[in-house]
Order: sequence, then C-alpha cells, then structure tokens
Amino acid sequence: MKIAEIFYSIQGEGMLAGVPSVFVRTSGCNLRCTWCDTPYTSWQPEGEERDIESIAQQVESYGATHVVVTGGEPMIAPQIDELTHRLKQHITIETAGTVDAHVRCDLMSISPKLANSTPHTREDGRWAAQHDRLRYQPEILKRLTQLYPHQLKFVIADPADITEVNAIVEATGTSKSRVLLMPEGIDAATLTHRSRWLAEICKREGYRLSPRLHIDLWGNNRGT
Repeated sequence: MKIAEIFYSIQGEGMLAGVPSVFVRTSGCNLRCTWCDTPYTSWQPEGEERDIESIAQQVESYGATHVVVTGGEPMIAPQIDELTHRLKQHITIETAGTVDAHVRCDLMSISPKLANSTPHTREDGRWAAQHDRLRYQPEILKRLTQLYPHQLKFVIADPADITEVNAIVEATGTSKSRVLLMPEGIDAATLTHRSRWLAEICKREGYRLSPRLHIDLWGNNRGT
C-alpha cells in the first residue's frame, strides 16, 4: 500500500474535531479537485510502499484510541479492507464517496465533491471531464450511508454552493444532523471570512459548521 505519511495530531474537521488521532494518509486519488490541499496524494502522488503490519505497528506506537484513514482516496488503495480490519482503534475513513469497499469503519466521513471542485483551468483543464464524471456517485453514497455510521462534509467556496448541497442531502436521505459545511481555504484569514457567512447558512438550513482546526493551529503544513 502506498503511504504518503503517518502522523499523530488532532482531528481538525467534522463531528470528532479536537480528538487526538493518528492519521494514515494513503497516496492516490481518482479525482483532481482544483483546490486540493494534499496535491502530493492526487495531482502528484508520492509516498512509499508499506506492508499492512508495519503500518499497524506504527499506528499502535502512538497509543491513540482513534485513527483516521485518509488520502487521496483511501477507498481505492489496495488492501484497504485488510488494513482496516487489522487496526484495532476507532476508525474514521475520509472519502469522497465515489468508491465502495468492504472495510471496517466506525465513522465514514464522506465529502461529496461539488461543482466548485472541478479543475476547469488547472493543468489546462485536462482532468476536468473525468473529474466531473466521477465526483458524484449517488448510488454509492446511498450505500455507504446505509452501511456505516457516517457524516457528510461539504467544502463550501460560495454561498450558492448550498443549492447543490441541499440536492445531495435530499437525494441520499441524510439527516441534517449528520451534514457539516466547511469553508474552503488553506489559510486562517480565508477560513475566518468564509466561516462567518457560512455560519448564517448553517443557522438557516439546520446544518453543522465544521472548523479546520489544524489550519488554525499550524497552518497548511504536512504532518499536522
């Protein structure tokens, strides 16, 4: 399995924000979000091949009760099912919800990619059509939300994005209590600005506002 990094930090996003967690970041992604904050796992995937036992032993060495398997897109990683069944901790899997796999998971953190993610100009737009075709898979989303405890976490760049969010929430039948809206941005100033108007949308629509605590605390840096 190709691993970009393993590190111990706190969960910065979603329902478990603030919980000390070991992050296992797989490398490789089937999407190419224009604002991707981990391009070293998607646009230019890097990392080293690791066997399942060495990954599990490193995770266990931190003594944490929670592990986050993230990416890239961890659900496309070879042996992802084996890894999740080997790990003994509470497992969150962070996925775009476009691929299914037989994993063990205590919280499926699904981040369906909105139209704001399509890379129309990045690298001359050569990934745009493929990304747009793959980014929203409603039947897979429904299956994941039926099989696992879950949250839907949307990256919001503009107030108009809420129309697309509402459509996805309705189509999947997801409870609003499990929907989180998170401002797009990789610096504290942008996140603060967008969080202010996003908070008003959450109040109006009944969704939760998700922070990005790791950005607030350490900036947009790897290993945090």
